[in-house]
Formats: sequence, structure tokens, C-alpha cells
Amino acid sequence: MQEKTIKRIILFASGSGTNVENIIKYFKHNPALEIARVFTNNPKAGVIERLAWTKIKTTLFDKVQLTNGELINQIKLLNPDLIVLAGFLLKIPLDFTQAFKDKIINIHPSLLPKHGGKGMYGERVHRSVKEAGDQETGISIHFVNEHYDEGSIIFQAKVKIEEKNSIEEIANRVHQLEYKFYPEVIQNLLFPNVG
Repeated sequence: MQEKTIKRIILFASGSGTNVENIIKYFKHNPALEIARVFTNNPKAGVIERLAWTKIKTTLFDKVQLTNGELINQIKLLNPDLIVLAGFLLKIPLDFTQAFKDKIINIHPSLLPKHGGKGMYGERVHRSVKEAGDQETGISIHFVNEHYDEGSIIFQAKVKIEEKNSIEEIANRVHQLEYKFYPEVIQNLLFPNVG
């Protein structure tokens, strides 16, 4: 049956959703992949409005649903091949990572293990990189476990930075890496023998 060949992904976001939109556009014309749902924990998240042009359903949930098993049950019904965190800020609990073992990935805007952990997201990461005087930064795409930014690393990409670069310039360079490589890594995980 042809349906079995279609891969399904679910996206999680807490913020503006630029990575979510980028992933959706990347796979828009791929008949072998379906974006089954976008989940957000933030009723004011920009991702909700950003996805208005799509037919993809957005589901709002809270921390209780994330930790009490309710969300696990909802997602099991959707039967995803991959759960993609794209700017999602809540910690994923142990029972959730166990329910979807090796099926949850995240992108972090630094070269882990540097500049990772609780509270390290967005501009905070880039500020930390600049204050440390690092000469390079980048992205880390990793499997998610119950600890912030500690899952096995799947892929990293680097960019050189200089002392004169502002936090905004560093952020912009890292965003370009995110937009280029996150969809490609998703593609390679789901369709390892293609291309």
C-alpha cells in the first residue's frame, strides 16, 4: 500500500516559527513527506500566524499536557516518523523521550557541548559565544533526551566569527546555517538512501 511509503513529521515551536516555515517550504513539493501537525505551547507564538497560509493544523498545549501523558497519546495517534523541535523552549520529559525514542530531534544555535543547557536559547547563546571570545560558532542538530542539549549529536556546521562581529551578525550567520541544514538533515534521516 502506497500510504506506508509516506513519512510523517510533527513540528514543535514556541516562537516566531521561521525554522518551521522554512522546513514546510522545503518539503512542500515532496509527496513522500507529510507534515502532520504543528504543536506550540505559546498562544502568542508567531508560528501560529506564520502558518496561516498552510493547511497544517496547529495544536496549542500547556506544560501539564506535556508532562501528564496527554500529549504523548495525541501524538501516538498521529504516528510520526520524526518529531522536530524548531525553536521549542520547554524541556521534554523522560516519559516523552522514551515514548518516541530516537524520533525527536532539536537544533541548537551553537557547537554543543559549548553554550548549551537550561536557559541557553536564542540571543543568550550568541551573547555567550561573543563574551567567550570564540572564533567560530554554528549549529548542532541532535537527538533529544530528558536533559537540555545533551542528546547524541547528528550533525554540526560551523561558521567563523570575528571579535568585531555583533551579536546580531553572529545570530544572522547561525540562522543561515539553520535554514540550509535543518531540512537537509531531516531529509537524510527520513530518506537515507535518496540523493
